[in-house]
Amino acid sequence: MIDWSKCPAVESVPGRVSGAWVFKGTRLPVYVLFENLAAGATIYDFIEWFGGVGESEVATVLNHAAQELRAKAAHAYPVR
Repeated sequence: MIDWSKCPAVESVPGRVSGAWVFKGTRLPVYVLFENLAAGATIYDFIEWFGGVGESEVATVLNHAAQELRAKAAHAYPVR
């Protein structure tokens, strides 16, 4: 599981979208980005479709997820 608490582009506010991790200042859950990318959307499609989220926020979220996954993979499969 990714620790979103260390990502500056997102927030979780109790009572807003059931406390889901959302892009900061919006009600747009982070998982919506990944669902759209998995369905074939581009980053630019996503930015166009969901106002209030810019390229830098999307890049920050993707970079955070990549770093978290890289760290988990290194821990699971240490280099020998």
